[in-house]
Amino acid sequence: MNQINRGGLEGIVAGQTSLCTVGVDGVGLTYLGYTIEDLSEHACFEETAYLLLYKKLPNAIELESFRERLCKQRDIPVPLKIVLEQLPKQSHPMDVLRTGCSVLGCLEPEAGFAEQYQAAERMLACMPSVLVYWYHFHNSGQRIEVETKSDSIAGHFLELLHGHPPSELNQRAMDVSLILYAEHEFNASTFTARIVASTLSDFHSAITAGIGALRGPLHGGANEAAMELIDRFQDPDAAEASLVEMLARKEKIMGFGHRVYKKCDPRSDIIQVWSKRLCEACGDQRLYPVSERIEQVMRREKRMFPNLDFYSASAYRCLGIPTAMFTPLFVLSRISGWAAHIFEQRADNRLIRPSADYIGPEQRNWKPIDQRG
Repeated sequence: MNQINRGGLEGIVAGQTSLCTVGVDGVGLTYLGYTIEDLSEHACFEETAYLLLYKKLPNAIELESFRERLCKQRDIPVPLKIVLEQLPKQSHPMDVLRTGCSVLGCLEPEAGFAEQYQAAERMLACMPSVLVYWYHFHNSGQRIEVETKSDSIAGHFLELLHGHPPSELNQRAMDVSLILYAEHEFNASTFTARIVASTLSDFHSAITAGIGALRGPLHGGANEAAMELIDRFQDPDAAEASLVEMLARKEKIMGFGHRVYKKCDPRSDIIQVWSKRLCEACGDQRLYPVSERIEQVMRREKRMFPNLDFYSASAYRCLGIPTAMFTPLFVLSRISGWAAHIFEQRADNRLIRPSADYIGPEQRNWKPIDQRG
């Protein structure tokens, strides 16, 4: 009899990848052999995205060329702008990105797998524009120009959002955040994208499916939930008292623990440093102390550590990013990881089709409608 896994495939090896290791010795994370600590310290997001897509770090000429290609592809087609304008203001930004990706696939379809790298670069370049164009149209009534002078995705996004170039500190913090979210092995959205790719579907369908999986609060919404929690408290003491009561009621606290990491999430340690720097720079004396106290209570009461999403919340708030955009930022980064997995799946493809153990009723005899109870 086959072994049944009732924990969402936890512990089940579902395939092979050369892209990422997660949870080595309970803590480690590498992209193609490079530690997340080295990448966040020394690399920019464009270098990281290039590494994932092309499986090597770019040299100076390759990086400059990559950046130039991305900068030239930031604009979005007029028909897509019209669709974005027609979407309701109340739409969740994740739904906007999902729809935008799907529409782009209709307007600029991938003409065979030979164009997959161009499709990936185009999506990396223009999806920040899609998100912020929709946001400004529905919140300020402006049809913004989506070109900026920044040669980085981090700087481009922040300038589009706020209407002026970001500070060096803010741009670097955003850049590090994108690096940390870029790739994470066979998580739910990546595995979803690979399943779609395994059917030999197109690139845009696979990415759209990945966005749909990431939209679920058990996967991509923890940073938004963490921000909602932090915003409840005016000071660390209030946070501790309330959190103890929440835990006594067995309420779930988002942003803590991880399915794969057993000791700590190495990405959390990195973004926590940036959260503190940003709070100090903008003069906020509440967000970081409250966040730190919540972490201390969770470690003391539940022996749980924060994951990347928890301190990302306060970092993003200091960057002036609306809470509803927290998970969409995850998308803007993870497109690089999803694309790399789609390439890998296509290179040695086999349809992903697991089996299931049937637990329904035994075979039954058909009864005419007048004989049914």
